[in-house]
Amino acid sequence: MATLDQKSPNVLLQSLCCRITGKSEAEVAHQFQYAVRVIGSNYAPTIERDEFLVSEKIKKELLKQRREADAALFSEMHRKLQTQGVLKHRWSVLYLLLSLSEDPRKPSSRVGNYGALFAQALPRDAHSTPFYCTRPQSLALGYAERSTGLSASVGTSGISSLGVYTLNGPTPTPQSLLSGQPPQSAAAQPLGSRLAWALPLSSSPSSALAPPTARPPLGPPVPATRVIRPRRDGDAAGEVSEAALVRDILYVFQGIDGKFIKMNAQDNCYKIDSKVVLCKSLRDTSSRLAELGWLHNKVRKYTDARSLDRAFGLVGQSFCASLHQELKEYYRLLSVLHSQLQVEDDQGVNMCTESSLTLRRLLVWMYDPKVRLKTLAALVDYCQGRKGGELASAVHAYGKTGDPQMRALVQHILSLVSHPILNFLYRWIYDGELEDTYHEFFVASDPNVKTDRLWHDKYSLRKSMIPSFITMDQARKVLLIGKSINFLHQVCHDRTPPGKITAASKSADTPKDAAELLSDLEGAFQEKIDAAYFDTSKYLLDVLNRNYLLLEHLQAMRRYLLLGQGDFIRHLMDLLKPELARPATTLYQHNLTGILETAVRATNAQYDNAEILKRLDVRLLEVSPGDTGWDVFSLDYHVDGPIATVFTRECMGHYLRVFNFLWRAKRMEYTLTDIWKGQMCNAKLLKTMPELSGVLHQCHILASEMVHFIHQMQYYITFEVLECSWDELWNKVQQAQDLDHIIAAHDVFLDTIISRCLLDNNSRSLLNQLRAIFDQIIEFQSAQDSLYRSALEELTLRLQYEEKKQQREEEGQWGVTAEQEAEEKRRVQEFQETIPKMRSQLRILTHFYQSIVQQFLVLLMTSSDESLRFLSFRLDFNEHYSIHVNLSVLVLSACGCSF
Repeated sequence: MATLDQKSPNVLLQSLCCRITGKSEAEVAHQFQYAVRVIGSNYAPTIERDEFLVSEKIKKELLKQRREADAALFSEMHRKLQTQGVLKHRWSVLYLLLSLSEDPRKPSSRVGNYGALFAQALPRDAHSTPFYCTRPQSLALGYAERSTGLSASVGTSGISSLGVYTLNGPTPTPQSLLSGQPPQSAAAQPLGSRLAWALPLSSSPSSALAPPTARPPLGPPVPATRVIRPRRDGDAAGEVSEAALVRDILYVFQGIDGKFIKMNAQDNCYKIDSKVVLCKSLRDTSSRLAELGWLHNKVRKYTDARSLDRAFGLVGQSFCASLHQELKEYYRLLSVLHSQLQVEDDQGVNMCTESSLTLRRLLVWMYDPKVRLKTLAALVDYCQGRKGGELASAVHAYGKTGDPQMRALVQHILSLVSHPILNFLYRWIYDGELEDTYHEFFVASDPNVKTDRLWHDKYSLRKSMIPSFITMDQARKVLLIGKSINFLHQVCHDRTPPGKITAASKSADTPKDAAELLSDLEGAFQEKIDAAYFDTSKYLLDVLNRNYLLLEHLQAMRRYLLLGQGDFIRHLMDLLKPELARPATTLYQHNLTGILETAVRATNAQYDNAEILKRLDVRLLEVSPGDTGWDVFSLDYHVDGPIATVFTRECMGHYLRVFNFLWRAKRMEYTLTDIWKGQMCNAKLLKTMPELSGVLHQCHILASEMVHFIHQMQYYITFEVLECSWDELWNKVQQAQDLDHIIAAHDVFLDTIISRCLLDNNSRSLLNQLRAIFDQIIEFQSAQDSLYRSALEELTLRLQYEEKKQQREEEGQWGVTAEQEAEEKRRVQEFQETIPKMRSQLRILTHFYQSIVQQFLVLLMTSSDESLRFLSFRLDFNEHYSIHVNLSVLVLSACGCSF
């Protein structure tokens, strides 16, 4: 045993071959090589690896031969072998001994006839060694085997290309032509040589069908015997022959029912009739091969149903064309197999054992085509109900696999499927044309949209049709490019050819170009889209700024509708004050328009562009009962053409709301200025009426509170809201790369103003409180005017009384009579009696005003906007309202209101 262990396995195997064949080492070289290949392969019959069962079989064989003593000796030796543990693979050794002991002449032998195999020069066929289990060097084709009988057969790009898949690759040149050997006839070639072009070099069965011609034959020459082919339908005992099954299988491969293998509609698969007499191994092998027919039918059914459907679109037709192309290559492979079968039938004999078709050979050779058909069938299932870009996404998803053959197959199909999409894309970004009859492209067009809404509503993205290999950012840029071209032509009436806006690059004229483009989505494809996007967007913005003064109109909105032109707004208020104080029903728009033109000519607004000034106008809002001119007056700015794309009706509605709010706040400032002027002018006059000092002091205090409130509100609106938002908008506009960026920045600007000016739905309660405060200011103005009017009337009467008295004294008469003096005292007494009423009215007005301000401060402090909370600190900087405000906040907190 020690001597055996010192020898290498190769030496032991060679010795075994010599012992079996009874020949020398030089004579068994071929058999030894075959033995090495068999042992090194993964193929083996399905045998239960049970050491006990094998040992029992050996004992039974010895007992059958009436060798009871040898059976007992074997049992004892086997027991000792189990206890020593010298051999690790005892089952293999026992099985080898059992195999060698069986009679090779018995046809029912359950173990392979290895003695008979080694007794002759054995061919390396696919029966015993599948090509995927052999070493690569043993698979190389001999020069003599590469004949040109089927040189025009299958290329390397279809289903028959089982090993290495190359797109539109060249057909390899047969080596027999290179060596100058004459081609053999198709009938004289072995099957492996005839399939040399139908199968790749790494998997061609020809290397497994015949030994290399350069190697000399070993042993005595064996004459080629003509073995008569058995009947294909079956043998004499009624069992179906393998040759008949091969013919049926070749029909099944094409989806045609054979004589014994037919489609079972109930189970949706090919089955062999249970009445057919057939061994289990052939039945199982046939069932495995019949799966190709089922897969073929699935793919063929899809293509037949969709090929004539025009609504399937160009992308769908390209997908069907790619499936047809794969099936065509599959049919070429089947034609090679059919031609071999036909040759064998025509000869009526087996030309050579290794060239005949068997189920086992078909199982090996059709392995890779089966994998490709499975991929196509799965792809067909996954693509059911999809079209256009959605179909391309489905195909692209199947390319994300680690199998290089499957990935190459899917990439080839994807190049065909994506070709129409890329043609749509290039036509759109370079010409602005959209010819999508079957709605396959991810850019959609609505023909019912009018020109003024072209940018916003006419073109949109079909998100479901965006291929997965195109990102959302790329799709957005593609949409903007074509939309910009159409906007220039239809809205801006710019007749510049698209070729001068951006240079058109090479399009995907062929599927090969599409494949190259898809392989570099982040490189060349991205560069093409970016170049067209930047060129088109820059040209569009230049046209809008140069020809249509987009930025000047934006600044005009800030100056006039957002009250940024201070001198103009102040002078306009001074001119409009008499008109707006009247009832709203008595106003006429042409009168107000004249006043507006006067204000423009008298201020710096006169230096603005005439195109801007002619768009400035007056607008009267809807009149409600009791409204004055202040409530219905508004400035308006007319927009049309391309600039209406930025300043839409919704935007102008927002500007109108903001203007009304700012105009009302400006009116409060204007009103408080008049109140302060009245107090300053009347302060000296009313010093002679000391009984009014308390009331006037109360007026001054309330007016100071109101002035502080309005000034803080004006500061907040003007600087924290308008100026900060405008600065952000202007910076974004200067950095904008396309029109959508400007529109988005402008919308954000308006939304910010609407929100921070308390005009949104969330600030409705704050706005109501602020309007109530504004109403209190107007009411206070009325109360003070009434007070000053009464006081001035009384002062005038007193001055007239004193003047009349002095005049009479100068004439030498009594100043006043007793009756006149009594009447004067009665009148003064009546006036003094009205002072408490005025004081109580002011006290009530002050109370209402302060309570509303307190509620407003509470709402500000509980607001989620930080700027509004800071506003509350400035409004109550000296904590004048803090006691009431803090109490209200505590009550709100107790009720569960969150800050």
